Amino acid sequence: MKKIIITFLTATLALTTLADEKGLKSIFDGKTLKGWNGDPKFWSVKDGAITGQTTKENPTKGNTFIIWEAGKLKNFVLELDFKIVAGNSGIQYRSFKKPGNNDGWRIGGYQADFAAGAGGDRYSGICYGEGFRGILSLRGDQTTLTKEGGKLKKTIKKIGDAAALGKLVKKEDWNTFRIEAKDFHLTHYINGEKMTVLIDNDEKVRRAEGLLALQLHQGPPMTVQFRNIRVKNLK
Repeated sequence: MKKIIITFLTATLALTTLADEKGLKSIFDGKTLKGWNGDPKFWSVKDGAITGQTTKENPTKGNTFIIWEAGKLKNFVLELDFKIVAGNSGIQYRSFKKPGNNDGWRIGGYQADFAAGAGGDRYSGICYGEGFRGILSLRGDQTTLTKEGGKLKKTIKKIGDAAALGKLVKKEDWNTFRIEAKDFHLTHYINGEKMTVLIDNDEKVRRAEGLLALQLHQGPPMTVQFRNIRVKNLK
């Protein structure tokens, strides 16, 4: 009887997971950049993946992004696969185009961060505010943001071991990033493991909706790729 119950529960959980994920819809066709807007000097499709690349001869001056043009995201689940060789990158969400005189591919807002090398050991999985308050929640932390006396306050609860979670991120290989954004509760997962949680109670600054974009970081030559990009809108 015990075995039957366990089998039934396992099957039920599997069916529930499948049902939950049915709403995920692809937003990248795997062949072209249709629906995406980025500097063609840096962005292309290679091996079925959106690919951002800088070289010594073709560097970017400042971080540059490729922007999903089909609308803004509010409450959602996003899943994609990423691979990075050198450098730093991330997934911008609920983001905004930076004002001022620029090329139009400069983005600020929440970022699901990841990096290669030693940077990956520290930053992969965190929630970063690109042009938007800096590091918001580190890996292994649940961070609640509030404002007190005009200053940003972070209340931190440990939810995991940062070093152990970092070891789950494969170097120069494909990983899966999942972002769940519900109201002002933002959760990052890499390869199925919860990396960080941000609860943003900074009412004057926090963002309820915005752009989705992918980052190519300034600095030494790097390559980053994204594939299987899927989104599910939530109520």
